[in-house]
Amino acid sequence: MPTYTAPITDQIFVLEDVLGVSRQDIPGYEDMDRDTLTAILDEAGKLASDVLNPLNPVGDTMGCVLENGVVRTPTGFKEAFDQMREGGWTALDCDPDYGGQGLPYVVATAVGEQFSAANMAFNMYPGLTHGAYSAIHAHGTDAQKEMYLPKMVTCEWTGTMNLTEPHCGTDLGLMRTKAVPQDDGTYKVTGQKIFISAGDHDMSENVIHLVLAKIPGGPEGIKGVSLFIVPKFIIEDGKPGARNGVSVGKIEEKMGIHGNSTCVMNYDEATGYLLGEEHKGMRAMFTMMNEARVGVGLQGYAQAEVAYQNALAYAKDRLQGRDVTGVKNPDGPADPLIVHPDIRRNLMDQKSFVEGARAFAYWGANLIDRSHRCDDAAAHGLVSLMTPVIKGFLTDKGFEMATNAQQVYGGHGYIEEWGMSQFARDARIAMIYEGANGVQALDLVGRKLAQDGGKHVMAFFAQVTDFIKETKGRSDSFDKDFREPLKAASKDLQAAGMFFMQNGMKNPNAALSGSYDFMHLMGHVCLGLMWAKMAVVAEDKLAEGAGDADFYKTKIATGRYYMARQLPMTTTHLRRIESGAETVMALDAEAF
Repeated sequence: MPTYTAPITDQIFVLEDVLGVSRQDIPGYEDMDRDTLTAILDEAGKLASDVLNPLNPVGDTMGCVLENGVVRTPTGFKEAFDQMREGGWTALDCDPDYGGQGLPYVVATAVGEQFSAANMAFNMYPGLTHGAYSAIHAHGTDAQKEMYLPKMVTCEWTGTMNLTEPHCGTDLGLMRTKAVPQDDGTYKVTGQKIFISAGDHDMSENVIHLVLAKIPGGPEGIKGVSLFIVPKFIIEDGKPGARNGVSVGKIEEKMGIHGNSTCVMNYDEATGYLLGEEHKGMRAMFTMMNEARVGVGLQGYAQAEVAYQNALAYAKDRLQGRDVTGVKNPDGPADPLIVHPDIRRNLMDQKSFVEGARAFAYWGANLIDRSHRCDDAAAHGLVSLMTPVIKGFLTDKGFEMATNAQQVYGGHGYIEEWGMSQFARDARIAMIYEGANGVQALDLVGRKLAQDGGKHVMAFFAQVTDFIKETKGRSDSFDKDFREPLKAASKDLQAAGMFFMQNGMKNPNAALSGSYDFMHLMGHVCLGLMWAKMAVVAEDKLAEGAGDADFYKTKIATGRYYMARQLPMTTTHLRRIESGAETVMALDAEAF
């Protein structure tokens, strides 16, 4: 069975040494010193490794079952859920006014990485609840907050988000679910929603559904969509009472994440309560969706992390062939796989991506904290720009790295008993849900680049440029291995942005045809920036003689690999973008 060990040393390196969490001026960060962070992550790591990870293959094999209208989760899930709740892990960054611990989001992100790597399907239950909590916290009335949030913080009640219908996914303006106003201020919600993760289960007393629906007589299309709270059980005197008009039609049979109940939800005049304003449902739902997209980006690299850990162990243990430069295992019939250059290349691709992605994701979480805790508009704008990159790039590459890890095993990687198949299958959904990655690319190029007059993308360009200027002449090796590659990649990114500015207005397809490449180009620049920053810290630590010298040397070598072998992909993406739309749109639809 695959194993998982929380990468706490690396997590602390990013949080404290690179981001300097405890030294930042964000309220609540001053308490997050190295010892505190280590204590939190140590305890989370025990839960992840000892409880959640052993249940990962159980969930994959057993899946969820619909019995008499109730979804039964795999053996051991409920006990693990109770353990997670009782340990306070569902309440980490929630509002203390409603029973939360009030810790920074960046800390919850680091913990979430561990839980997601250990058991992605399981962690979706509290993860989706947190998103629903955030939407109610941001847009609910005081009465709604008092009614729902305390129980959702503890996950005594869990939450979902209901957007997709059989005939519409991305184009939500086509939805047919309706909400008819009642004299008592409630609404009767009728319709069908599909692909509802954690739609029903046996691990909580109630499930609080957030449902998008249209109020009859409202504006056409997306402008007529409202958001409603529709509990599985009507709340009576603060407790679950009568069953609402909501039921599970079926559990979807999926490629992966079998331990999570992905449901078809039927609403038959279910009692719903308006969340936020009429016809402003997308604004409220996006509070949940944007958080979920960052969380999905985390899922992408977390699956790559656990797959890498197991591939590395296998490469060190499996004996195959002899090292072409000389025998490395003279007492055995062959040398271990890890001596071979192509295996090293594969493992270095994985390692350099995972560690760069971790820094990128924590930096994004740091921006979210600054946005929320300091009411910082610049941080809000920057993380909004980065959200489609975090979601799209990290899940695309996370899946690629999970399959790379599977490749290390050869034929055994294709056999279920080794567990590598599950990582690839589970990682695959992250590229699709919470907005397919093509939609993320369109959002980035079509909306986010021009947002607020383009000042957020210009602010990012300035961050990269300032870093390049500040590190000039640091050392010959740093210039050659980190600074110059980052400078070249950033020029590619700016050239791509200039192409869109010059061609996008007169030919929108020219920009949209290059949007996917732009998302990856920007993702590589972001990871290049993260690696250059990590190299600065590692070099300084070595110069000071502080800490584990081998750790810092390994960090620099891994970063050097990314800058030399992965970052040059920005040039390929730029060339594709500059080729425009002609070749993409050349065929008539009938010619395909």
